Amino acid sequence: MPFFKITLMKKYIFACALALACVPTIAAEVKTDAVLMTVDGRDVTVGEFEYLYKKNAAQQIQKQSIDDYLQLFINYKLKVADAEHAGIPELPEIQQEYIKYRNDLAAPYLRSQAVEDSLVSEAYSHRADDVTVSHIMFENKPGAEQLADSVRNAILGGTISYEDAARRYSADKYSAQRGGLMGVVLPDRYPWPFEKASYDAAVGEITPVVNSGFGYHIIRVESRKPASGEVLASHILRLTRGKSPEEKKRQRQIIDSLYSVLRTGNADFAAMARQYSEDPGSAKNGGSLSWFGRGMMVQPFDSISFALADGAVSEPFETSFGYHIILRQSHRGVPPLDEVRKNILQAMQRDSRANMPADAKLAEFMKTYKASVDDAGLARAVEMAGPGGVDSAFVAANSASKLVVASSKDGKITLGAVLSYLADKPTEGDAASVLRGAAEALLGEAVLGLAREDLAATNADYRNLLNEYREGNILFEIANRNVWDRAAKDKDGLEAYFRANAAKYAWDKPRFKSTIIFATSDSVLKAAEAFAPAISTLDPAEFNTQMRKKFGGNIKIERVIAAQGENPITDYLAFGGKKPDSTTKWKYYTAFGGRVVDNPEDAADVRGAVVADYQNELEKNWIESLHKKYKVKVNNKVFNKLKAEENK
Repeated sequence: MPFFKITLMKKYIFACALALACVPTIAAEVKTDAVLMTVDGRDVTVGEFEYLYKKNAAQQIQKQSIDDYLQLFINYKLKVADAEHAGIPELPEIQQEYIKYRNDLAAPYLRSQAVEDSLVSEAYSHRADDVTVSHIMFENKPGAEQLADSVRNAILGGTISYEDAARRYSADKYSAQRGGLMGVVLPDRYPWPFEKASYDAAVGEITPVVNSGFGYHIIRVESRKPASGEVLASHILRLTRGKSPEEKKRQRQIIDSLYSVLRTGNADFAAMARQYSEDPGSAKNGGSLSWFGRGMMVQPFDSISFALADGAVSEPFETSFGYHIILRQSHRGVPPLDEVRKNILQAMQRDSRANMPADAKLAEFMKTYKASVDDAGLARAVEMAGPGGVDSAFVAANSASKLVVASSKDGKITLGAVLSYLADKPTEGDAASVLRGAAEALLGEAVLGLAREDLAATNADYRNLLNEYREGNILFEIANRNVWDRAAKDKDGLEAYFRANAAKYAWDKPRFKSTIIFATSDSVLKAAEAFAPAISTLDPAEFNTQMRKKFGGNIKIERVIAAQGENPITDYLAFGGKKPDSTTKWKYYTAFGGRVVDNPEDAADVRGAVVADYQNELEKNWIESLHKKYKVKVNNKVFNKLKAEENK
């Protein structure tokens, strides 16, 4: 096994990176880029050794000396060298995993923190106010934006009132019947363009037409008040939706009688909610609801909840769901940014803000790496495309074109490269927009590639984590080939190892060795007993397969090796024990080929122990061969300085 654990969990790895930033170096007097050793002609720096030494030490219960660790580290590097020579890093699946991990690991560094913080701050500022709006919504279909513009102009010109326009045109029928009145805009719960427009506008202002992604809106801000915060409440509900007038009257009588009991002060609200409330979600919790803010509940539930004092119980009232009684338990103000930052970031990932920090950082990189689209080259390419645009004929004629359409510090992007990039992508639209879009995308990828390279060169934490993942991945594959998988599949090798070390696996007492056949009925068991001898020479896996083909789900096969007292079934079958009671369908069973043996007869009898020992043997032999195969040279002067610092 490798001497440290590799994890594919990004959160864990990022946490390690943060923790390592706080770990003092063990080599204050030795530069991290100093060469500590050379393995198979490749230099290993102090920084790489130090990183893994510290990480390994953090995972050990008992501290390991730096001398002992050095030998483990050398063995590790030799295995990596062997993996390199075996071509494992070039395997497609290994490369794909590495590229994905590298991109995920680099992602936080390729975003503008300033832009992200600004967006978070803006979103958090909305929590300071309760903004109530009206809106007129137009369905997202052709001509909707133009219609919305004309309706807005008519409202501004006094041709029609906002309320009448809402009733006439709005696709949101619930608010339309109220003249467009929608309620409080809840931060993070509405599309960002809608939320931003609502909070940016002044009271009474009618916004320009807003495209929320779900439709087009004309928004009017009705009021802006300091945020009410959140309340915690419980309720009892008697449903009236879909009921007859007589049933509604009965529900009103029930809620009134419950309120009368609560008014006495001798009743437990939670107990009554559990018994009488018809809200299945909250009744089982004593009527308790989660914390909620303004606008999250239907009216008048919302306004009554916020008007009550803590500990007060409301009179019965009606909503579109039925009759309610509310117990307001507590209230709180706007939570601090630290508590809601995660929620804001999650909301940002769902809308147009998601790419803004990355786009801003990319713009910085474009300047850093002197990257730009070659307008003259693109214009020439568009001219070459002609009226046919980026069609198959144009692609075939120019797939190897060296015409430069973009460039950066790293090199140039040709028309041929752009057409290759477009090979598996849609090319709808005019040639100018298609070619420019592809050139910009390729240029962006090239620039991000340069940024990742520089990041690996300048950021030690990133470089070490990336290298650890890469080497751990290829080491796992080479070790699997040479040790783990090989030991599990090498039947002849396992058996030979067992024979050579049989005394090591001797038992302290005899064991019953058998194939136990379970059946669903006595008749099936007898038939299975009669069939089994004909296939007894097959290996265990094939024996099981043939039995299942013959009897299907009516039998179950178990290979058992157990000493007396270890298994009630084998105690009964071999050692004179009492037949155990069974509550399962497998009440009928017999031991096929069963016998009591004093010691293991073959490797299969003690497979787990033999495989583990054989793996250790293969590992030892492999390491010995690696030391002969690849040259290792340690810079003892540098290592002694490291050791001196560690032992201070």
